[in-house]
Amino acid sequence: MKMKKTNIKMHVKRGETVQIISGREKGKIGKIIKVLPKSSQVIIDNLNIATKHLKAQKEGDSGQIIRIEKPIHSSNVIQYKLDSNTSIKDRV
Repeated sequence: MKMKKTNIKMHVKRGETVQIISGREKGKIGKIIKVLPKSSQVIIDNLNIATKHLKAQKEGDSGQIIRIEKPIHSSNVIQYKLDSNTSIKDRV
């Protein structure tokens, strides 16, 4: 069975500045560093941070605690203009 490739169009692109409009990080502004079109999600620089605990890989090594950015659904962000400090599309 062949799987059909589908192009999922998103209203934001990598490198754009966006404002989060819902969720825990509501009102914060950041830059998109990665777009995940299949799941319709985006990863924003230094926002939606999660802590991940890693086990030691070798005997005698210690484990690590790292902080990573988790994806946010693209419907929860809106494009933002830095020079005029306004969102590009106002919600109705």
